Amino acid sequence: MKNEQIKEQTGFAIGKQNYMMLLIGLAIIILGFILMAGGSSKDPNVFSEEIFSFRRITLAPVLVLIGFIFEIYAIMKKPK
Repeated sequence: MKNEQIKEQTGFAIGKQNYMMLLIGLAIIILGFILMAGGSSKDPNVFSEEIFSFRRITLAPVLVLIGFIFEIYAIMKKPK
């Protein structure tokens, strides 16, 4: 009986499914930052309108926010 209690106490704080969800959330966040990258001009004296694209202004930040929300959910989810 005592060994079973010790094994339960020495386990990880979150389960395998939670770690997988954390990795998925991290991948979503990284994808969002990748989508934000770019848009620069080859000539520094020329302004590029490409930095104001839908992808960089709306889509990428929303993806990063969804990734962080997913990470919070993965941490708070009770392991099975």
